Amino acid sequence: MLKPFIYNHQRNVIQKQANFLLKTMRSVADRKVLATVRDTAVNHVVDAFGALTAEQYALLEQLSSYEAAHELQQYVDQLDRYVIPFPDVSPQQVQKLFPKAKKLKVPDLATIDLLHTTYLRWIDIATNRLYIVYPYEGTLVGIEGQITPMNKNGFCMFCHRNQELGFFNVKTKNGGSPDNFSSLGQYVCMDNDACNHNITNTVALERFIQSAGK
Repeated sequence: MLKPFIYNHQRNVIQKQANFLLKTMRSVADRKVLATVRDTAVNHVVDAFGALTAEQYALLEQLSSYEAAHELQQYVDQLDRYVIPFPDVSPQQVQKLFPKAKKLKVPDLATIDLLHTTYLRWIDIATNRLYIVYPYEGTLVGIEGQITPMNKNGFCMFCHRNQELGFFNVKTKNGGSPDNFSSLGQYVCMDNDACNHNITNTVALERFIQSAGK
């Protein structure tokens, strides 16, 4: 049996290409054009992965084989059985990641759809602080910082989509002195679920986490 090998951001790529294919199927009748679009969609999906086994490639290539819209979406939905979920994490584990946050308000982890989560994040509305938990290089890491609503839409640096933005500002250690800090800022989504739903690449997220952890 094929084991899970798809991460949430890669599933988002598949969904994005399926949506593009559906739109093309509804507006284009030329079979040659459709065949080209199908091949392009599969190539974009495969490019989101590293090395693939023949079985994994065959599963992803099925994206190009469906004619009916409901069959194509059913195929994407069935891929959930091959998705690697976000690691199970307890409130105690989360608390340990933020030792300085004495009154940390951890969200109800049981209500979070770990299957469709690339990074765990929540905003403490009372303090306007954004908390992020991410499995970086095999270890759960946590970063926190002030998030200021911008009250406008713009380009989120993590998911690369046009969303309602906040400015996320994280204090980072600068140099050898424990009292010497600098700040790292980025424009990110205010909507926790939307960012996880849209993210198709973790490069920017991991780069930010790496910089914030210094």
